[in-house]
Amino acid sequence: MDPLQKVHEAHKNGLLSDKIHSLIIERFPVVVSGINRIEKASGMNFPLAYVEPSVVITNSSSFNYGILFARTIPVISGEHLEVVIQITAPLVAYGLKGTIHAILAHEFLHYLELIRKVSKMDLLSDEISGNLFEGIYSDTQRLFDPRAVFDDKTLLLHITKKFPEGFKDYKLEDKVVKFWIEKKLPAINITLDTNVVKLPAIVIANTKIDPKLVSKLDELEQKASKLRKKKLY
Repeated sequence: MDPLQKVHEAHKNGLLSDKIHSLIIERFPVVVSGINRIEKASGMNFPLAYVEPSVVITNSSSFNYGILFARTIPVISGEHLEVVIQITAPLVAYGLKGTIHAILAHEFLHYLELIRKVSKMDLLSDEISGNLFEGIYSDTQRLFDPRAVFDDKTLLLHITKKFPEGFKDYKLEDKVVKFWIEKKLPAINITLDTNVVKLPAIVIANTKIDPKLVSKLDELEQKASKLRKKKLY
């Protein structure tokens, strides 16, 4: 899959101007370098990723909204689970290198946590729907300690600076509002509930995970546990 396919289609259909399309193409190597950096720093493969040619806006009230620059999305394919990282075009177009890499790393942590839960069938205990046969994946869940996953000190610094308690980059947000939202470029509006995906138990049970990845996740859990204990003392 071409990660820029949807961007090209949006341009072809007149939803993105030549200028915006060219800017996204020009800056996409920053995303590629970020993925390569994350793979090198973690020793694991980055999941399938693509660029969404829209800004994703989440509404928490009629007067308050937030911008989601990337999302880790579980996709049900047949009776199996696949995980895709959705990277928004405004992030690619206007994000600084450190910001893009930090967001990609943060989504990678979501991916690892989701895979960990699927491998242990933990998702069944996270349900909020009251349905015993469905698990819930939410973007607000607990994540692996980045220090247990990455050995790139600069990348770790980017993550801790950008995600003290939720992502904040006011300059980037201002740019996106000015150059994307106010210009009425493509937008996807979601509610916070939309960012929760229900995963049927049969899908979780049928999903096969690479044993090497499962082993690596076990190592990360032990490492994260040691880091937590060290923090306590």
